[in-house]
Amino acid sequence: MNKAKRLLIVLVVLALAFLFLLPSIRWYFLTPKDEKILATGSSEQIREYAWRMARNDLAELEKAARAGGDEPLPAGIEWMADRAKKVYKDLGKAAPASWTAQSVLAAYDSRKTAMSDIEDRYRTRILKLKNLQNTVVQLGLDLSGGMSVVIRADLPALEAKLGHSLSLSEREEAMSRALEVLNNRIDKFGLTEPVIRRQGEDGIYVEIPGAADPERINSIIMGRGRLAFHIVEDDATNRLNEYLTTNPAGIDSDLKVADPSIVPAGYVVRKFYKKDKYGLDEWTGRYLVITEQPGLDGNTIQRAERTNDPITGEPNIIFVLDNEGGEIFYALTSANVGKTLAVVLDDRIKAGARISEAIRESVRMTGFSVEESANLALILRSAALPVELIVESQQAIGASLGEDSIEEGKRAVVIGLLAVMAFMLVYYKGAGINAALAQVINLYMMLAILSGFNLTLTLPAIAGFVLTVGMSVDANVIIFERIKEELRAGKGRRAAVEAGFGKAFWAVMDGNITTIIAALFLAQLGSGPIQGFAVSLAIGNLSSLFTALFVSRLLFDFGTDRGLKGVSISWRIK
Repeated sequence: MNKAKRLLIVLVVLALAFLFLLPSIRWYFLTPKDEKILATGSSEQIREYAWRMARNDLAELEKAARAGGDEPLPAGIEWMADRAKKVYKDLGKAAPASWTAQSVLAAYDSRKTAMSDIEDRYRTRILKLKNLQNTVVQLGLDLSGGMSVVIRADLPALEAKLGHSLSLSEREEAMSRALEVLNNRIDKFGLTEPVIRRQGEDGIYVEIPGAADPERINSIIMGRGRLAFHIVEDDATNRLNEYLTTNPAGIDSDLKVADPSIVPAGYVVRKFYKKDKYGLDEWTGRYLVITEQPGLDGNTIQRAERTNDPITGEPNIIFVLDNEGGEIFYALTSANVGKTLAVVLDDRIKAGARISEAIRESVRMTGFSVEESANLALILRSAALPVELIVESQQAIGASLGEDSIEEGKRAVVIGLLAVMAFMLVYYKGAGINAALAQVINLYMMLAILSGFNLTLTLPAIAGFVLTVGMSVDANVIIFERIKEELRAGKGRRAAVEAGFGKAFWAVMDGNITTIIAALFLAQLGSGPIQGFAVSLAIGNLSSLFTALFVSRLLFDFGTDRGLKGVSISWRIK
């Protein structure tokens, strides 16, 4: 391979590494701390922030508009002019010559519209940061602080409930649904970006970064969502909504109606909810009258998924019931053809569908948007835990301890790097500069790979970095010694470099590949800290191979092309 091809490969790899590393640079160095906290918070926190900022900005805008005049927009809300320009353009209206508070307000037909538009600006920005955070180098629990929980699924209790031993597929299904439920619940309760993974046959390991209340976490983990199907009483629902139109205070906070004759005996009133733009439950303003007792419990659902109608292409939901649930559902739908079936989760109506015919085991629900069908399928699939979970152990790690670990880790990497570079410079003279530069590029590429593949940086992973700093020069040492042998044999610079890299190639490959193989087995078979160490070690060896065989060789080639006769590589060789 000639120098031009080698240079092209190095430049392409370094450019890709920069693209991989750019999200982490933006997140850790260019994003303010308060915005980081918001982006890693819950959806409720993001919504509250967007609402608060929108109210403040709108109040400032209205205050400036009341003051009148042709003064420009107050400092801090100048960006509203750009929002107003878009509104004018969408409406086909001519934009004013100058932007004042009054002209910006005039772009909106109501205060509610202005509030919504301003809120969208803050919501979009924080959600973009939230998406950015999911693409950067993640800090492990030992560096960020938080809590780890080891959970065991009580499979024997599930077997006792079902009356038979669980097959392998039934065990896997129960554990998969339990994992899905936990993932679905975390953000809902304000605990974000967890690490939830299977551990052994019946274990689940959960890492929750940041400050966390153990009691609250236990309630989330061990709580059971109440999913059920109820029949809607359409006539009573219509009477209720007509009554509330003229008597808005006719229903209290406990959903008790002032006029008891509206709601028949055996029926209750519940609110109908939809997901808002933050993915949170939002009351639609509608009330439904449903049967007090559920017609079917959600625990009878075996699986649920969103599909598209093969003819119309419209989204629908298909869920399959177990044998007992199928018989109950068949009787329920047979007796209520033409009525509405409500899906109720924790006393909140999430969806409703018209019963067109009697249904037994496989249920198809239509009439939903793509987003609605996806949300409903998730609710049906994971609302209720299929198996009881037992918390076996908890461990809390303070954020201050994590910060100390980061600082100590950085110090160890820097000191190790400087020490190795000093040794290479002293022992190998000018060639040591080559090795030192390769070391810096090696660390740069390791961080880029961690960022590009969204890997987690832990304290053991930092230890792997430190070890790699020492091990990565091994390839350079082998190559340099081969070059020295060729120089002692009387060869010139170009021939010595060419022969040195050629003869050292397989020795370098053998040494690094065997280490990578061992690291891969550690990463696959190990757990927790061992995995972090193994992954960083494997990445370090891969990047050191590249820097030794491409970067170092390229630097030697540049020196040769500049007309250098000898190689500054030893005190005993001139």
